[in-house]
Amino acid sequence: MESPLPAVNFTTFSSFTIKPDTSNTTQDFCDLPANEVFIFAYSLLFLVSLVLNCITMRVYFCTNQRVQSSVTVYMKNLVAADFFLCLCLPLRIAAYAYNSAIMGNIYCSFGAAALYINMYASIFFMDFIAANRYLKIVQPVETHVLQTVRTAHYISAATWLCLLAVASIYLILFMQNFWGQMPDAFTCESQHSSQLSVTYKIIHCVTFAGFIFVLVSLILLYWKTHQKLRQVQSSSEVSSRSQTFKTAKNNMLVLVVIFCVCFVPYHLVKLPYIFIEPLLHDCTAAQPFYILKEITIVLAALNASLDPLMYFFFCKTFRSQFNCTTRTRQPVHE
Repeated sequence: MESPLPAVNFTTFSSFTIKPDTSNTTQDFCDLPANEVFIFAYSLLFLVSLVLNCITMRVYFCTNQRVQSSVTVYMKNLVAADFFLCLCLPLRIAAYAYNSAIMGNIYCSFGAAALYINMYASIFFMDFIAANRYLKIVQPVETHVLQTVRTAHYISAATWLCLLAVASIYLILFMQNFWGQMPDAFTCESQHSSQLSVTYKIIHCVTFAGFIFVLVSLILLYWKTHQKLRQVQSSSEVSSRSQTFKTAKNNMLVLVVIFCVCFVPYHLVKLPYIFIEPLLHDCTAAQPFYILKEITIVLAALNASLDPLMYFFFCKTFRSQFNCTTRTRQPVHE
């Protein structure tokens, strides 16, 4: 679940709670520099991703597509995940900008859960797209059961339901314990009861394992596609299939690069952070961890802006529909 945000103003803000001594009931706070940079970064990401995803949703959902494939189904779900992730960013911006108990409650419950759902939906649907493209390469004539539209709908629905179920566990526990109150604390994690803290760590361990599985599978799919290209280039099929495999390899490379840039830094930092953060009692040690974590969250949110580039590379239907849409918008010259 995404870590919550501090209550800030535009000069300084109280961010890291120094864990109180058991003999002392008062809490001390560290003052970190102003967060205008992160507010600006999220605001820019929100505007850019909103424009790009609105265009993408218009192409996918508002045009007539006579032929639908499993990849198209996964693409539509990825577009929806990116669009809803984009809509989560204003809550994060507001939680940075306003010192409000209501805003803290809203973000720590609904905002964090929604950001978690859509981030991991993007991760899993990118893997489904890559797997289907690879199957299309190795079985260009036959249709595997995983490539059917019906199976794609079932897998998509199961993915959303699983993510909603996991997020609901966190949401219900948080609202039962903390809704309506906002103690003097920096992060949502620092408000967790022992039960919620354990549940929170288990959720992150499970999702981290899922992320590692997706990362390894993407790398393997790219490597196998590269091997298939070399095999075809060394055979008599060079003229007929070499270019097709080269294009497929380049498309897979684009997906792997976007995936690694956006999600690998976040997972490398986030899991250690939730175990180390409760142990940090010193401002000097806390500040680098906080800044590093926030940078990785910005990179994860960047995925919503980069995915539309992937649609151009991966989906011929998208390119043709986009070209038709842009042509209809051009003025007619008599």
